[in-house]
Order: sequence, then C-alpha cells, then structure tokens
Amino acid sequence: MDSKEVLMLKRALERQKKARQQAEKILEEKSKELYDVSHHLKETNNRLENFLNEKTAELDGVFINIIDPYVVMDMQFNVINMNISAKEFLGYDHTIENLNLANIVHKDYIKYTVESFASLKKVGILKNYHAKIITKDKSEKYVQINSSLIYDKNKKPIAAQGIIRDITQETEIKHLLSEQKTQLDIIVENSPLSIVLTENGKIVKANQTFIKLIGYSEAELKKLSVKDISAPEDIDASIELMDKMNTNQLDNFTIIKKYIRKDKTTLLAKTSVNAYKKENGEIAYQIAMIEDITEQRNLELQKEKLLKELEYSNKGLQEYAHIVSHDLKSPLRSISALATWLNEDYKDILDDNGKTNLTLMQEKVEAMDKLIDGILKYSTIKSDNLDNTLVDVNTVIDDITSIIYIPDHVEVIIKNKLPTIMADKTKIHQLFQNFISNAVVHIKKEKGIVEIDCEDKKKYWQFSIKDNGVGIPKEYHKKIFEIFQSIGSNERSTGIGLSIVKKIVQLYEGNVWLSSELNIGTTFYFTLKK
Repeated sequence: MDSKEVLMLKRALERQKKARQQAEKILEEKSKELYDVSHHLKETNNRLENFLNEKTAELDGVFINIIDPYVVMDMQFNVINMNISAKEFLGYDHTIENLNLANIVHKDYIKYTVESFASLKKVGILKNYHAKIITKDKSEKYVQINSSLIYDKNKKPIAAQGIIRDITQETEIKHLLSEQKTQLDIIVENSPLSIVLTENGKIVKANQTFIKLIGYSEAELKKLSVKDISAPEDIDASIELMDKMNTNQLDNFTIIKKYIRKDKTTLLAKTSVNAYKKENGEIAYQIAMIEDITEQRNLELQKEKLLKELEYSNKGLQEYAHIVSHDLKSPLRSISALATWLNEDYKDILDDNGKTNLTLMQEKVEAMDKLIDGILKYSTIKSDNLDNTLVDVNTVIDDITSIIYIPDHVEVIIKNKLPTIMADKTKIHQLFQNFISNAVVHIKKEKGIVEIDCEDKKKYWQFSIKDNGVGIPKEYHKKIFEIFQSIGSNERSTGIGLSIVKKIVQLYEGNVWLSSELNIGTTFYFTLKK
C-alpha cells in the first residue's frame, strides 16, 4: 500500500470517527428530549388522575347532596344507589336491604307504572310520571318522577335514574278542592234560591232552580243578557246600580225587580248581586241570588189590605163601644135615680119585700155600670196608645192597696223587692189591680194572704200573685181568661177582669197562666218582656 492509499484510509477513518461522534451527540440529545417528554407525560398523567379523582368526588358530593330524593335502579326496578333524601323519604336503605321500586307502587298505579317504564325504555326519558307509593312506615305518598336511562359504551341501557318530588300535599289539596267544588256544585244546583253568574251583563251560568223558574234551558240562557229577561220598567234602576258596581262605588246591592219568563208571564224577585273581582280590582263576574217573592208580595198586599180593614173595624168598634156605653149609662143613671127616689119617697109605704127589690135593682144597675166600664177598658187596650216609662212596681202595689177594699182578715205581702220596669204605668196598675182584687174576693179563710213576687229571667220578668183562697177547678184554668167568663156565683164579677189582664200581658209579649188547688189557693203567673 503506497503512501497515497494510506493517507486516503486515514482520512476516511477520521471522517467515520467524526460521523460517529456526531451521531452519538444527536442520539444523546434525542434521548434527553425523549426523557423530558416522558417525564412531562408522567406529570400530566398524574395531574389528570388527580383531576378525575376530584371530579369524581365532586359528582359523588352532588349525588349525595341533591335536595330531592334521587334514585338509580337497574332495568328490573332494583335500586342500585340512592341519596340521603331518598333514604329519608322512602324509609329504606339499599345498603342494608334489597329494594325493588315496583314493590312500593300502590296497586292502583301498577298498570300505569308498567306502561310508563315501557315508554322510558323506548324514548329514553320520562317526564311528570305521577303515582302513589307506600313507604316503609306504610304511609301513602303521591310522587312526581322525572327519569332518564343510563347507557353503556355500546349505547345499551343498563340503568335508569330519577328525581322524586313529593306532591302528596298538593295532590290532597287538589282532591280537596275538587271535592269541595263538587259539594259546592251540589249546593248551588239544589239551592232553593236561583243563582246566576253573569259577565258584562251576559248570562254565563245558572242553576236548575233559576232554569225552572224562568222557563229557558241553560243553552238558551247563555244566548241572553240580563236585560233580555228583565221587565222594561226595572232596567234603568238595574243599569244604574250595575254602573256603580263597575266603578267600585258598590261591592253588592239588592233590588226588587220583575223578570219575564219564556212564556211571557212575569215574576217579582228579590235580587242580591255581588261582584267577583280579579287581582287588579276589575270585576270578572257578577253573582246574582234571586228569590221569587211573587206569592210573598201578594200575601203582603192581602195582609196590608186586611190590616187596614181591621184597623177600620177596630176604630169602628171602639167608637161603637163609646157610643153604646154612653147610651147605656144614661138610662142606667136614670133607673138608679128612680130607684133611689122610690126608696126615699115611699119608704113608709113599701114593705120589706118592696125595699129589698129596690135594693136589688140598684145592685143590678151598679153591676151593669161596672160591666160597661170593663168593656170600655178592654176596648181601649192597644199597643199604639202605650205610654212607656220607668215604673216602680212596689209603688204601684202600694197605690192599689190604698185604693181598693181589702178586708181586715186579708194581708197583701210583697215577698221580695219588686223591680222597676219600662212599661205603661196605667196598664201595669190595671194588671195588678185585677189580680189583687180577684184574689181578695175569693179568700174565705180567717187569715187571708196575698203574696206578690218576681223572678228575673234575663229576657223577661216573671211575676206571681199567690193567695190562699178557694182555688179554681182545673177545667176553668184557660176559660177564665176569656171575656165575659167568670166562675162561681159571685154576681159582682163581670167576667172581664182576667181578659183585660191577658190582653195587657200580650202587649208586652208575655204569657199568663195559673196553678191552683181547691180550698188551698191559687197562684197566677205572668211574664213581661224587658
């Protein structure tokens, strides 16, 4: 090998050495880069793992802390997972006992539940599923569930998740409102009053009572306005009141008006109208309650006519009583005078029999005079001539006992202090005088007692007059209060006294009655309204 070839080989070896050094340097640099990339990927992977763990923890926290009950179940209704709210609501814990949701659905909702789950599997979501379930403590709950399917990586449904909302209270409220509406409809439809709902004068609805009253069908009424069935003479007054209601001057009003039936006959009705307002204060509807008073008004007119006739008749009777009493008293006075003159002028001629007859004549005249006075008193007892003032009954009794004749053997006693009442003093005087006089006359015992008492009965006074007289047979207890009725052979009795008593008591909306035993005594009771 010559020197030239050696030199070439040497140069080739140097180039190869340089190339190897350069390759090693490149390899070293690439190895370093690869190491850096590997280290970076490892750090990134660690960060991703940490991130995923954080997100998983966050999702678990969300699942656990959902306010509404949240349940995950497999495709056979077996619970896989549930949050705390679901455990508390249902009463079950899936980690302790197996729970199949189909077993807690109320029997009335099983068919609906099967149909709903089939829809969920087909569509993938289920909204507003409503059902009744039975919780572990046997409580019945109404629930609303929104559910969706959970799929695997092959898009195959493997589970379902759902949020449960307890709607028991609102469902019960709806049922209650529905029941109350049904009850209200029954009341309205069966009300003896006609009830009509109107809107801006148009009839919206009417109950059967009004339909029967007016003669139109419900469909026919809905085509009519209130004006169409109102008598022309009443329309202006109705419009005026409705205008005041529409401008918030009135919330309700009552009017007496005539309605025109389908057969063109009319009826008179008392109509009470109330406004039903919206939240903004505008009137939405008017509710009218209509009472047919046609017959009532006819009866009132008849009553008014009868009262006028009765008033005229009473006035005539009163005038007649005065005239008759005047005409009767004049000859009575003449007869009494003649009897007195005969007794005085012929006392020396008349024998005992004649004198007795003249005395009897004067007694009969006196009895007749008392009878006429009694009739006059009875005819003048009316409610329109009462002069009511405060009357001390104790004073009235004192006045009576000082005026009327009371035998020495009879004592009038006020058992307890009597009240001061609001009444006509003259009428109260007549009342007690008749009772006391009647008691005194009928006491035949050596020691006679008339005892007067009173009890406060809150709304009225109850007085009693008790004596120890001869007593009154039971068959006469009602009869003696009738005019011209008396008991026994006492010719001084006119039979008017107790009828006057009854009439005065009735003026004060009271009652009068008695209890009595023969030969023991009688107690008269009467009440006067306060």
